[in-house]
Amino acid sequence: MTKLRVGVLGLGSMGRHHVRNVRENDDVDLVAIADPNGDRFEVAQGMEVLSGVDEMIDAGINAAIVAVPTVYHHEAALKLAQAGVHTMVEKPLAASLEQGTEVVEAFEEAGLVGAVGYVERCNPALLEMRRLLSENFLGEIYQISTRRQSPFPARISDVGVVKDLATHDVDLTAWVAGSPYKSVYAQTSYRSGREFEDMVTASARLENGVLVSHLVNWLTPFKDRMTIVTGERGALVADTAMSDLTFYENGKFPLEWEQIAAFRGVSEGVVTRFALIKREPLRVEHEHFFDAIQNGGSEHVSMREGLQTMRVVEAVLRSAESGEAVQL
Repeated sequence: MTKLRVGVLGLGSMGRHHVRNVRENDDVDLVAIADPNGDRFEVAQGMEVLSGVDEMIDAGINAAIVAVPTVYHHEAALKLAQAGVHTMVEKPLAASLEQGTEVVEAFEEAGLVGAVGYVERCNPALLEMRRLLSENFLGEIYQISTRRQSPFPARISDVGVVKDLATHDVDLTAWVAGSPYKSVYAQTSYRSGREFEDMVTASARLENGVLVSHLVNWLTPFKDRMTIVTGERGALVADTAMSDLTFYENGKFPLEWEQIAAFRGVSEGVVTRFALIKREPLRVEHEHFFDAIQNGGSEHVSMREGLQTMRVVEAVLRSAESGEAVQL
């Protein structure tokens, strides 16, 4: 099989890791890297740093990874589609729903693989969580709650916390539950003096009736990445910062302490922490993207899925602005 000729556009905080993973993949060739701001993380290792997407296309690539700021996704993706280059765009797909729609249509009309870099889908804890849920491990699912909190990343200046961070939780929630969003209500705040929101709380309902809550901000002095799924048999808790997955089982024996038994809906049971093979999620994401190109695989996050996530994210912002729930 002929190796894919891969180019990486953007050599910043995410782009440098894309370059490293492409370079370490023996099944593809890294033939072009580009960034108009140069190579501040010194990842070139002797390669010429091109000035932009046009030069990268001229280098003869047939697959690309776009890791530039969100506001530049639309222009770069359309040029790559026109050039017949399979492309993975870092999340979110584009800066607006209109731009995202244009990108999706361009790649579908060209018959190209278009992917979005929702790397959390490749986190070992969430991969195992989804597998267990697909096998009815928890029985009926009642609720999914996520927390994604951390200090402000100075590299982000073109979007707020909803499009940069909460978009991960929207995508992974619909994915692990196997159901799209039906409605959402959200509130945001602007506490740090920047143009965009830095805190959001959102509650939602999925089409399958599962209740959802998201707590996301850039104002917490520690990193918190949790996804909790509660169901009939207990709760699965994924700490995606550490790639740990724990099962809290409902107790099988009635509590003898009457006051506590009356307060709790279930009793406490066995706690199990799963032993997982922990591979770098970004490497797994690359494998899914390249497999889709070479073998017709379907494990990547398609641009069409990325567009659906954008619809929910836009609804979150509309709800926060209007103060009312938004139906999807």
